[in-house]
Amino acid sequence: MAGNSSAESTKRNPLGLDINPPVFWTSAILVIVFLVLTLVNVKAAGAVFSAAKFWVCEYTGWFFVITVNVILAYSIWLLFSKYADLRIGGQDSRPEFTLFSWFSMLFSAGMGIGLLFYGVAEPIYHYMAPPMGVEPKTIAAAKLSMGITFFHWGLHAWGVYAVLGLGLAFFSFTRGLPLTMSTVFYPLIGEKVYGPIGHSIDILASIATLFGLATSLGLGVAQINAGLNYVFGVPVSTTMQITLIVIITGCATMSVVAGLDAGIKRLSIINMILGASLMVFVFIVGPTLFILNGIPQNIGNYLGKFMNLSFWTETYTQTKWQNGWTIFYWAWWIAWAPFVGMFIARISKGRTIRQFLLGVLFVPTILTFVWLTVFGGSAMYVEMFGGGGISEAVNKNVATAMFTLFENFPLAKITSIIGVAVVAFFFVTSSDSASLVIDIITAGGKTEPPTIQRVFWACTEGLCAAILLLGGGLGALQTATIVTGLPFAGVLLVMLISLKKGLDEEYIRVYGQS
Repeated sequence: MAGNSSAESTKRNPLGLDINPPVFWTSAILVIVFLVLTLVNVKAAGAVFSAAKFWVCEYTGWFFVITVNVILAYSIWLLFSKYADLRIGGQDSRPEFTLFSWFSMLFSAGMGIGLLFYGVAEPIYHYMAPPMGVEPKTIAAAKLSMGITFFHWGLHAWGVYAVLGLGLAFFSFTRGLPLTMSTVFYPLIGEKVYGPIGHSIDILASIATLFGLATSLGLGVAQINAGLNYVFGVPVSTTMQITLIVIITGCATMSVVAGLDAGIKRLSIINMILGASLMVFVFIVGPTLFILNGIPQNIGNYLGKFMNLSFWTETYTQTKWQNGWTIFYWAWWIAWAPFVGMFIARISKGRTIRQFLLGVLFVPTILTFVWLTVFGGSAMYVEMFGGGGISEAVNKNVATAMFTLFENFPLAKITSIIGVAVVAFFFVTSSDSASLVIDIITAGGKTEPPTIQRVFWACTEGLCAAILLLGGGLGALQTATIVTGLPFAGVLLVMLISLKKGLDEEYIRVYGQS
């Protein structure tokens, strides 16, 4: 394989950049044009976002459902396949990071802000307004709400991350190709990955990553604003949220300058420690026995409804519930996949395919289920058997749900401050990690591109989140994610064929047989 073609198309220019010009400049210009058009007429942009979101959800929801199921089935098949003992980076390669550091980084990148935002709010929302004809605020609604929340944050999400991450890691570290989306398709299109076809794939991946991140950053600042309002009386407003984006993006820029080990790795470990401490505190002072009983029952509900939920499309009810929930989540995970997949690939050299898939598929999923049961289960207990009040908070402002939960336990102010800090740290690591990923893609796969480029993308991500908040708030953020996730879903399906072909070639090279 010719891995040096990328170097030929990646040229250093007088600004000190080390980029793949067609990918870098096209991605940057498209994003800037989009943001300028949004700012020119914010009201019209909001109407366009709303119409686009409706069209994609209404007419292509079935495609998202099929895509995530195919990808999850493929990842489980790989886990038990003959390729499972192949090692990323070659059979003599060994891991660069410890298991704890590896889990900390992939979990922080994959779910952080979203789990904090929806961990309390989503189960309560489904409890109040369940789908499938279930009566609201009943025991059946409580069971279904936890099962659906597990479904949205469980194996389907991590299956998308795992397959793309494996493809990127395999072709980069094992086959010696640049660490970028287009080279995953080398077995199918050969040297064309360095031409217009490959550039188009990388541009799409860059834009999908940026808008997927913008959604998370928008959720993050909304929750930070809600927490600061609860603790210090800071007003809740779009202006304040944009100010927070500017401040925290500045912190992310400093993390970018510090580098992977000193920046992302250190902050990810701090995230895990603070997040775990918060979870343990809620577990101890909250309804401990209810939580312990809830973990196996919630997992059972999830597994029991797994096939039905996986292929459910509201065909016979003709309702629109999924458009705002399941379809949004599937599009979010797909748009988020280049970021999480490439970041996981970047830190996973030396692990076997089996180790990689077990780690990426199941460890974060189990941790996610525990988190959701502790926070969502505690909120459910308060709502069903305690003083209530959380459902009213969710109806009024979803971002306040976690802080409303803390009010029911001791040291509410302190836990709220810690909660704000955890969200802020997740914001920084997400922005830092995503800027690294977009920079790698737009640099033609260079894993250590100049810092100035990562600073540019970190600032662009913050700007994108701020302008989308102006252009329609959460709805605009969701629209950007769904619209960019749609074409990338097709790219992922084609990638499955390419990865299979590449693994076949490697298996023959290592073992001398097909």
